[in-house]
Amino acid sequence: MPALELKEVYAGYGEFRVLHGVTIEVGKGEIVALVGPNGAGKTTTLRTIMGMTTLYSGDILLNGNSIRRLPTHKRVELGLTMVPEGRRLFNHLTVYENLVAGALTRKAKEKLSDSLEFVFTLFPRLKERRNQLAGTLSGGEAQMLAIGRALMSRPSILLLDEPSLGLAPKLVIAIFDTVRRLRDEAGVTMLLVEQHVKHSLEIADRGYVMELGKIVLRGEARSLLTDERLRRAYLII
Repeated sequence: MPALELKEVYAGYGEFRVLHGVTIEVGKGEIVALVGPNGAGKTTTLRTIMGMTTLYSGDILLNGNSIRRLPTHKRVELGLTMVPEGRRLFNHLTVYENLVAGALTRKAKEKLSDSLEFVFTLFPRLKERRNQLAGTLSGGEAQMLAIGRALMSRPSILLLDEPSLGLAPKLVIAIFDTVRRLRDEAGVTMLLVEQHVKHSLEIADRGYVMELGKIVLRGEARSLLTDERLRRAYLII
């Protein structure tokens, strides 16, 4: 049984339809990459999973149970958490205060100390900056904080929206390495939206390619990396 499943999902914003029959499966402990050009519907897919769009038809299953009628906060309580594009930190709060703010559920609050230790072990730089205002962090540190804040809710499934956006090449590699470690060392299940097609497929187990709100290609990540259609479209070398 998939940990997360979208079944023939049609969704959008009000009357504006973006997703057209999207079907995606994410297995427990997997990294699944969702790639495609700007405007393909990747972010809308993540927002739909979190209950932040209009779902016209289809279903969203978490561990086999439909969550389509649940509000966003209930989905978070069930273990879904999203790291949004652009980080959206509380810039006027410290690193520590941002992390504490991520412990939204009762379960997360009970495990606050353990979660802080886990995040600081994963991102030692955040421990060094714990009393620094989030708005003064570098781009790479801000992305670490965005991921760390999401992990404070102790998610079973993490949705990542363009985590490498705006980062220097060395930091991009570091962020992808962190994503890999979360799977390999902590067993976190992830759906990763990225424009860095090659990097994301190199760390993913499986992948989906989206264009104009539809899934046009799917398969094992290694197979997609060698797919000529994908290589031509995204200039993968």
